[in-house]
Amino acid sequence: MNLMTIWLIVFVACIVIEIITMGLTTIWFAGGALIAAAAAALNAPLWLQIVLFIAVSLVLLYFTRPVAVKYFNKDRVRTNAESLVGKQAIVISEIDNLQGIGQVTVGGQEWSARTTIEGITLPVGSVVVIRAISGVKLMVEEKTMQEVPAPEKNN
Repeated sequence: MNLMTIWLIVFVACIVIEIITMGLTTIWFAGGALIAAAAAALNAPLWLQIVLFIAVSLVLLYFTRPVAVKYFNKDRVRTNAESLVGKQAIVISEIDNLQGIGQVTVGGQEWSARTTIEGITLPVGSVVVIRAISGVKLMVEEKTMQEVPAPEKNN
């Protein structure tokens, strides 16, 4: 078996793995294998084929992966929980991290909640902003005046 055939087998294997996983993991090495196969077809020495394989794979990985990840993930739909980050909620049961208690309501649903800052207790009726999700608990902060939209002026 000649070197060009081996590089083509590596190329096909990388493509097959990429099709199976769809994880943008081996496609870059398929490009490197294709260039190495071309070098083998031109009777380049093995060391040059290996250098080309590594160099092309790394260049493709470095320059095209961020663009590809952005392009392929643009239609990703956020989960229900992820869509809550940044939204306002109302405290319906006092939030106290020390006691491990607290609940908020957002979008008609009740969630367990904790504050992002230790030692702060939020009373019932407080308006909070959801900053993150930790397991099944919303991590919240009390809404500040900077986050309150200014009233519109009628001229």
